Amino acid sequence: MTKIEEKGKVYLVGAGPGDVAYLTVKAYNLLDAAQVLVYDALVDAQLLQCVPPDCLKLDVGKRGGKPSTTQVEINKLLVKYCQQGKQIVRLKSGDPLIFGRCTSEIEALKASGCDFELIPGISSALAAPLFAGIPLTDPVLSRCFAVLTAHEPEVLDWEALSRLETLVILMGGQHLPEIVQQLVQHGRSHLTPIAIIRWAGTPRQQIWTAQLGNILAQTTGLSLSPAVIVVGEVVGLHKYLQPEKIDYQDSTTAQTPMLNNLFASSEPLTGKTILVTRSVGQSSTFSDRLMKLGATVIEMPTLEIGPPSSWEALDDAIAHLSQFDWLILTSSNGIDYFFERLIAQGKDTRALAGVKIAVVGEKTANSLKQYSLQADFIPPNFVADSLIENFPEELNGKKVLFPRVESGGREVLVKELTLKGAKVIEVAAYQSCCPNSVPPAAELAIQNRKVNVITFASSKTVQFFYQLTEKILSQSSDVSQLLEGVCIASIGPQTSKTCHDLFGRVDVEAQEYTLDGLTQALVTWAINS
Repeated sequence: MTKIEEKGKVYLVGAGPGDVAYLTVKAYNLLDAAQVLVYDALVDAQLLQCVPPDCLKLDVGKRGGKPSTTQVEINKLLVKYCQQGKQIVRLKSGDPLIFGRCTSEIEALKASGCDFELIPGISSALAAPLFAGIPLTDPVLSRCFAVLTAHEPEVLDWEALSRLETLVILMGGQHLPEIVQQLVQHGRSHLTPIAIIRWAGTPRQQIWTAQLGNILAQTTGLSLSPAVIVVGEVVGLHKYLQPEKIDYQDSTTAQTPMLNNLFASSEPLTGKTILVTRSVGQSSTFSDRLMKLGATVIEMPTLEIGPPSSWEALDDAIAHLSQFDWLILTSSNGIDYFFERLIAQGKDTRALAGVKIAVVGEKTANSLKQYSLQADFIPPNFVADSLIENFPEELNGKKVLFPRVESGGREVLVKELTLKGAKVIEVAAYQSCCPNSVPPAAELAIQNRKVNVITFASSKTVQFFYQLTEKILSQSSDVSQLLEGVCIASIGPQTSKTCHDLFGRVDVEAQEYTLDGLTQALVTWAINS
């Protein structure tokens, strides 16, 4: 029987202005099913996490003034994987047909008989002015607008462009002096308002406004790429169309000679890129919280959780639960695997009648509530030391069951409980190990020194992050050098100790040893830094 080969297809997809929230639904669904992702440098790192774990990700650069894969090579890649029967997403920032250089790729695909489809995206030419509160049309001030690229300013008809009411200029950051010169030379007043919107629609967004006559003096030495430039009287309307929460300072009226970031946002983590280390498959609640505070978040799974090498010890303990006085649970993973085995033995929570339960932290207590159980004891500080110091009854002669990670668990807790006279039965409930690889988005951010903060919520995530990072190092550097200037943030003392052991420092430690406490610590750090 002849095997029917699957037909490949290339989707030329617009990524929008950057944030995953501005993707079209179709674009998101295509990323979710992609087998090969071919993406440009300006594509936001968050979008790289929308593809399946086994998707092949190919960074082809395409950033002005930087080394990048040639267009010929990109064309060959698309044809190659399409002919292999793959579903390929060619991801471009903005819209694929607005200065997206798609013509060459489409011609190559058609010449090779490859199937393709165009998926629109929100162009930065439209989105950036909107984010800045600048309308491109107005019944009085702007009855038309033109979108142009200043990639090659010498080929543009500046005489014609200067007569238009509103101009939206892409790829113009490096050519701002020539843009201003050409516009003034061809009749635009030096008092004409101008706005520069950098990293539009992301937490790094910056907006500057001025006039053609003074914008150069106020932006000297500043990086203006990637940016959208708007020229025209409509720029002045931003004062009236901005959300009330934003403190917008207009540089045309400011007395300072320096042009500051004009978005004094109420989001305190704006402009910070935070690498969140976590377990594989763990909820992104913490990341979501940081993004709502303005941060750009890149998630890096540094911990894989699985069953222990043997269930024998845990199963035996469950079979004799009535003999125990206390059950101590120190993690959500321990809770989940404990109850999984309880149910596997044909038991339910009634088997815990007469057994008191102690947990470490509100998060663990909340996980316990998922099984309709209330913890009998939660220490005031969410660490093991506090559990021992504040234990509600004498432990002498008490039998304690402690389901824990198979290796590298809380030896101090067991030692202190034993010293107080308790008989502690430790059983392996789950195992933690290091993932095999680093997600491309995280690897790129670390290597290119784009990360401002790295968060750690356990000692194991610190240890495995260190192992994973060593794999991506060049021979001439070490982990400490790679993290120079990066804020290392820890959830509590035990995690901080591991950070000190491996990195030699901790910059931020939560006062309350929870993710909420870590969030608050990061906000305080950002405000004071």
